Amino acid sequence: MNEFASWLESRALKEQIVNPNIEVGEHSYYSGFYHGKSFEDLAVRYLLGDGSTKDIWEAGVYGEVDKLIIGKFCSIASGACFMLAGNQGHRLDWISTFPFATDTFGDGVKSGFERAGNTVIGNDVWIGSEAMIMPGVHIGDGAVIGARAVITKDVAPYSLVVANNRVIKKRFSEQAIAQLLEMKWWDWPMDKLQAAMPILCSGNIEGFIRLK
Repeated sequence: MNEFASWLESRALKEQIVNPNIEVGEHSYYSGFYHGKSFEDLAVRYLLGDGSTKDIWEAGVYGEVDKLIIGKFCSIASGACFMLAGNQGHRLDWISTFPFATDTFGDGVKSGFERAGNTVIGNDVWIGSEAMIMPGVHIGDGAVIGARAVITKDVAPYSLVVANNRVIKKRFSEQAIAQLLEMKWWDWPMDKLQAAMPILCSGNIEGFIRLK
């Protein structure tokens, strides 16, 4: 059964997240009609504390893990994917990338696992359909990630990125970006946001900056 009634429907993430290792800000949403599953079931992969690993996580066997942190006012399209669990035990600098098990290959086996750090999505970020965000990546405020992009390194605020980390352009001038980051409009109280809507929903960047 599809979790979404139509492609017009979206779900506020903060209202449905149950994994203790996911943090989400206000108003961020996921629209997953074309893939038919909830955000946690489809978009978040290899993160301890989900439905299949809840008991292991609560047992405390693995200790601290990398988290997925999503800011406020983020728009995440159907099929976007966030890869967690660091390198998942595959070491590129070792002779073999295979994660050998001690019960089969003996006590000489070493753990190849390396953490990548938290994956952090800033505020007002738009992530397109089937984009893949790799472990430990930080995406800056106001960035746009194109459909089916593969993001393996940090993305600067207000950047438009497609394909494999290809930066198309910055959405605004460097001066305007600096002012927007200083304003942090996503932290404004509701009454101030409501009053700012006519200009926030426009291309008048200069006029909006004057509101600060």
